[in-house]
Amino acid sequence: MNKHDVITKMAKNSGITARQAEKALNSFLLVVEQALKKGELVKFVGFGTFYVAERKARKGRNPRTGEEIKIPARRVVRFRPSKRLLEAVQ
Repeated sequence: MNKHDVITKMAKNSGITARQAEKALNSFLLVVEQALKKGELVKFVGFGTFYVAERKARKGRNPRTGEEIKIPARRVVRFRPSKRLLEAVQ
C-alpha cells in the first residue's frame, strides 16, 4: 500500500474528498516528523509508539572490497507496535 492508496481509503472511510484526506495525511506526517526531530515520543494507544533511538558507532565491511570501515553513530526512528496491533496481525 502506498500513500495514494492510503489517501483513497481515508477519503472513502471518512466521507471526505481525496484532496481533504491528502491534506490531513500530510499534516499528520509533518506533526510526527517534527515531534521526532525534537526527540519526543509519538504514542497512539492501540496502535504503537514512534521514537528516536541512538545507534552506536560500529565497524562494518565494504561488501565489494572486504575492507573494514567505521560506521558513525546516528539517530534512527523506531516503532514499537501495541499489543492490540500485534494481536490483530497474527
